[in-house]
Amino acid sequence: MDDKKESAFDNLYDQYKHLGYPIDLIDVDSDFTIFNLKDLNQPLPFSSPVSRLNFFVFAFVKNANGKYTIDDQVYPIKPGTIYFTNPGHYRSFDWIDIEDLYLITLSESFLKENVHSNIFEEFPFLLSETFPARAVSENIFREFEGLYFQIRREYISGSPYRERIIGNLFVVLLLKIKQHFWPDYNPIQEGDRSSQIVRSFKQALEKHYRDLDKGLVKQVFRVQDYAEELNLHPNYLSTLIRSKTGKAVSVWIAEKTMVEAKSMLQNTRLSIKEIAWRLGFSESSHFSNYFKKHTGTSPVSYRAGIN
Repeated sequence: MDDKKESAFDNLYDQYKHLGYPIDLIDVDSDFTIFNLKDLNQPLPFSSPVSRLNFFVFAFVKNANGKYTIDDQVYPIKPGTIYFTNPGHYRSFDWIDIEDLYLITLSESFLKENVHSNIFEEFPFLLSETFPARAVSENIFREFEGLYFQIRREYISGSPYRERIIGNLFVVLLLKIKQHFWPDYNPIQEGDRSSQIVRSFKQALEKHYRDLDKGLVKQVFRVQDYAEELNLHPNYLSTLIRSKTGKAVSVWIAEKTMVEAKSMLQNTRLSIKEIAWRLGFSESSHFSNYFKKHTGTSPVSYRAGIN
């Protein structure tokens, strides 16, 4: 992605203003919006700039043609298709013609606050790597159309209960997506098989510990550091890795630290102090306490074979 101009935004208002979308439809205090893309009134064909944002985008294409690019994958869009993209990806759109295409954009926090806090446990497909635009029958599309029209009406209603009502309607929409597209979705299998983010995280983890061993870096990466390296939000990376692998990022880090520590203790003559330094611990006592917490024995006892 180095040759692309990237723009990242923390709120919908700034993101949509940058893209040239109708900001008058966006409530600056809400991380949710819905509108017909035709209302842009942009000269066609129309191309959006490459951007990366921490929001989900759901598209319901009743009558439009074009394509969207997510990271390095290009997908065609035609009438009767539905797709979504999730936070953290680079994306752009090219439209040939637009007659009826509704976009829903919302944040993870909106989902957790207005649907429920464990949203990804019930709907793990929200963390799928990519969701190519999928064509559905006219009858199925009408089911979705009825739902997003109702969501649209609530969005512009001004009701004090607007967001709670939208949250409940969105549950129905997600259940319909699950019913028609992902009845047997298994995030762990996907993560083991083809998840680019999981692979990138594992590669970053491995490289970081090689750099620690070589003295190129001095501190063990935290979740925030891996998220920054992968251009992702820390909360999003944490949720995705836990969902797709069954283990938290902190567990991956702890396990990798222990693997490297045990290898050094068994296969080198480095002192405990030197091993602690190479693994990013400022004090050997901190390393010893950490090692004992995770193994039940001290580094000295482990090296001596007393465990």
